[in-house]
Amino acid sequence: QVQLVESGGGLVQAGGSLRLSCAASGRTFNNHVMAWFRQAPGKEREFVAGVVWSGGRTFYADSVKGRFTVSRDNAKNTVYLQMNNLKPEDTANYYCAAGLIGGAAARNYAYWGQGTQVTVSA
Repeated sequence: QVQLVESGGGLVQAGGSLRLSCAASGRTFNNHVMAWFRQAPGKEREFVAGVVWSGGRTFYADSVKGRFTVSRDNAKNTVYLQMNNLKPEDTANYYCAAGLIGGAAARNYAYWGQGTQVTVSA
């Protein structure tokens, strides 16, 4: 059974940092793209960042470029999202996802975690 379990969310002041983790299990992800999405209340789920498991190529939404960094640890089967210089508009529930196609479309990802809440106060 595939599981993606997020952790690391919390409450932080604007300008602060958080690191999210996504522990993946239940299958090998060597041919998958791992991504982070977020969803704020009343808004659609939006792509944040992604990493190709094999090779480590990364890609980002324009809104987080230069502030967020996505990475993966093959030995721990874990994906990370380092978030710096957080802004109130980054407040959302953050989801980890895995899929074979990748890209910014949520429909391209077959596996999803339950999410972790990030709240940034002004």
